Amino acid sequence: MLSKKEKKLIKEIWERLTPVAEDIGSDALLRMFASYPGTKTYFSHLDISPGSAHLCSHGKKIVLAIAEGAKDISQLTVTLAPLQTLHAYQLRIDPTNFKLLSHCMLVTLACYLGEEFTPVAHAAIDKYLSAFAAVLSEKYR
Repeated sequence: MLSKKEKKLIKEIWERLTPVAEDIGSDALLRMFASYPGTKTYFSHLDISPGSAHLCSHGKKIVLAIAEGAKDISQLTVTLAPLQTLHAYQLRIDPTNFKLLSHCMLVTLACYLGEEFTPVAHAAIDKYLSAFAAVLSEKYR
């Protein structure tokens, strides 16, 4: 699905975003909540207002998990196994939400990276986030 060149590009982008994981992740979550209000139901026990500690913390966790998976995309299923179980069996998140967040993450990255978010980078990240969402959804089958 991803060429060697795309995998390298994805890894480089996510490595560069790790220091600002909190900002990227919280922005993507806020976009998701604004665009798809139903997704807020999974966070009803948390303060998800802009800039809140809960929002920033969860946003950072998301970006760090995506970055960790990007280190070795061929091992994505192994890397995400604990998150698969958590989201499917404990949190019972509707897997459709992974795709919604992926889309919001793409928009956030486009805003954050600007001209660096080339069509090639966009396509590679889109494919990777689709694979990430698909792997997270595997335990639902």
